[in-house]
Amino acid sequence: MNGAGRSYQYLSASCTHVGMIRKLNEDACLDRPDLGLWAVADGMGGHDAGDLASRLVVESLSRIPPPVNAPSFLAQAKLQLAEANRSLRAEATAQGSDRIIASTVVVLLTYNHHFACIWAGDSRLYLWRATELRQITRDHSHVQELVDIGVLTPEEAGRHPQANVVTRAVGATDSLEFEMRHERILPADLFLLCSDGLTKMLSDREIAEVLARTSTTEAAEALVGVALERGASDNVTTVVIQCRGSGAA
Repeated sequence: MNGAGRSYQYLSASCTHVGMIRKLNEDACLDRPDLGLWAVADGMGGHDAGDLASRLVVESLSRIPPPVNAPSFLAQAKLQLAEANRSLRAEATAQGSDRIIASTVVVLLTYNHHFACIWAGDSRLYLWRATELRQITRDHSHVQELVDIGVLTPEEAGRHPQANVVTRAVGATDSLEFEMRHERILPADLFLLCSDGLTKMLSDREIAEVLARTSTTEAAEALVGVALERGASDNVTTVVIQCRGSGAA
């Protein structure tokens, strides 16, 4: 990736699929290696509202201008998410007082030798570094809260009947709540953003196995392909980003 303040280069690929059960793809993604900006959004709200929600979130993020420094880049991302939240709240109110039109989101921003991640909901960011896969995000979900207090194991959480219930999302409340992490990037780091349609079908170990044996340009489609082979009960979206190091071609 070229540009002032971004001495690393990035190669990225994305893939989204409606899955084997759903009739409408309510996922959306943003793949902008030229900006150092990637996102996955997973809409909710019934009928075509989920599709509207995820698309609006991604369109808002796509309006972020080329970054001039890390603080302004992060501020612009927060600003656009807040604007998306206001728009979704207004749309829901216009359709009926009891409507909620919302979307999970996970955003990855890179600048210089650091990354920041902003998220709300259960779409995830993983970091593959030195043959180890680490989940950067923590799900904002009912079952994750039960895992945190020891009521459920992570394995039981995936099979829980309320596994789809998220506790934060863009458009869910008037005041948007999100979480943020930041960390230094190392050469050869690989990032994966995904909707929960992937993590319902593949364990972290299985995701790591695919990343280990697949090139960056093929990994996004390969992960979705495995989910489809297993019946993909939900929409599935992946974005894979490879840091190629300073001066890489």
